[in-house]
Amino acid sequence: MRTPRVVHHRGRRRRAAYARALWTAAELAVTLGLILLLFVVHQLWWTNRQAQDGARRQVEALEREWAAGHGDGSAPLAGTTAPGLDPAPVRPSAPTSSAPKGAPDSARPRPAQVYAVLAIPRLGLRVPVAEGIGRADVLDRGYVGHYPRTAQPGRPGNVALAGHRNTHGEPFRHLDRLDRGDEIRIETRDAVHTYVVDRTLPRTTPGDGGVLRPVPRSGVLPSYGYDRPGHYLTLTTCTPAYTSTYRLVVWGTLRSVRLR
Repeated sequence: MRTPRVVHHRGRRRRAAYARALWTAAELAVTLGLILLLFVVHQLWWTNRQAQDGARRQVEALEREWAAGHGDGSAPLAGTTAPGLDPAPVRPSAPTSSAPKGAPDSARPRPAQVYAVLAIPRLGLRVPVAEGIGRADVLDRGYVGHYPRTAQPGRPGNVALAGHRNTHGEPFRHLDRLDRGDEIRIETRDAVHTYVVDRTLPRTTPGDGGVLRPVPRSGVLPSYGYDRPGHYLTLTTCTPAYTSTYRLVVWGTLRSVRLR
C-alpha cells in the first residue's frame, strides 16, 4: 500500500510571498536609483546648460545696448531655473559700505538688475553681474551677484561679488585657480575697471562678514585681509566643491579704469 504524498501548500505560499516582496523591493530600488540619477543629471548638467545659455544672452544683450549708446545699462532678466544647491554668498555680520557720500541714489542698480560684465581672462569667464545675491533671481540664473551696500565698480571701498561654484552655471567653478597678479575686469556702460588679484583666503565660515567690509579683513582669521582704505574687489564662493560648508575668498585691488 502506497503512502499518500503530502504537499506543503503553506510553505509554498510563504516562499512565493517572499519572492514577490523581494521583487517589489528590487523594482522600487531600481526606480529610486533612476530618479536619483535623473536628479543628479538635472543639477549637474541641465541647470548648468540652461543658466550658462541665459547668462551668455544677457552679456550679449548688454554689449549691444552699450554699443548702441542708449538705455540705462541694464538688460531685462530672461529665463528661469530650478532652485540651487550651493548658496555662494557670505552672510554679512554687520552693514557694509555703500557708494561714496554724495553719490545719487539713482546711480545704484535696482535689485536683480543686470548692469555689468565680470571678465576673468585666466578662467575664460565672461558673465553678467546683477545687483543682489538672491538665489532665484540672480545666482541660480548663472549670474554673479553684487552684495548690496558694498561699493560699486571703481569706487573707493570694497566691491563684493558672489557666484555659484557648482550647478546653475557655476561661474566661480575654478575660482581657486586664480593666482597673484591675475587680472579681473568689471565692465560697465561707462568704463572698464581692472583689478589685480593679490590675496586669497582659502577657507572661512559663511558668517565671516569681515571680508565684505570697506577695508576687507577676515573676522575669523584676522591675518587675512587689508589694514588701510583703498579700492578693493572681493569674490566669494562655496568651498570645498559640491558643498556649502565654507567660503573661498579672492581679493584684488584696482589697477586702472578705462573710460569708454
